Amino acid sequence: MLRSLCSRLEPQSLICAVTRGMSAYSPHYIEAIFSKKKQLNLKETDEYIKLSHLPIKAAKNDDSESIFYNELVNKMVNYITKGGNKKLARELLTKSFECMKRVQIERMNLNPESKDTIIADPEQLLIKAIENSRPLLQLTAIKRGGVKYQVPIPVTEKRSYFLAMKWLLEAAREKERKVHLPEKLAWEVLDAAYNQGRVVKRKNDLHRQCESNRAYAHYRWS
Repeated sequence: MLRSLCSRLEPQSLICAVTRGMSAYSPHYIEAIFSKKKQLNLKETDEYIKLSHLPIKAAKNDDSESIFYNELVNKMVNYITKGGNKKLARELLTKSFECMKRVQIERMNLNPESKDTIIADPEQLLIKAIENSRPLLQLTAIKRGGVKYQVPIPVTEKRSYFLAMKWLLEAAREKERKVHLPEKLAWEVLDAAYNQGRVVKRKNDLHRQCESNRAYAHYRWS
């Protein structure tokens, strides 16, 4: 029966069906839990017994339980990557971290009294900058009665992180070309970490536009 079905299908559709079946998991598969802390927390609850009987997806190659692994930093490397050259993207981000740490240590030496308030860890600065740049709302065009309205809608958590990192990179790449990308990105991250700079202004402008268009919010459901 399978042979007769395959003979009826066109070659292109058959290839698509096979590759899709091989690459996509069924909806009942759950994400792999590689973190030991999460596993210990689940063992204390009844949910662990339920999950033990479900099929699990394979863990990604870059997933790790190492103390040096950070999911947001790893995503930032992926967004910097161009043409599949991930090694270069990782080197650029490392140089940017070095520049950030150098600037923060200089600030600490200039103001010894504010040593406790200045963050010297570049990874923490990047996370803080992303959190400060995350938008909560965005505008989408909805057509009603032949007129397009800009309607504010909430942003999902995944997309808000994506927009924050995208805006940071865009702001760094828009600066003058004489300065290298690691230095430009370092200054953008430092500004955003202290609620300053173009990225935070862009987020605030978007929120202001959403606030001014809140009268059209009901078009989202109608």
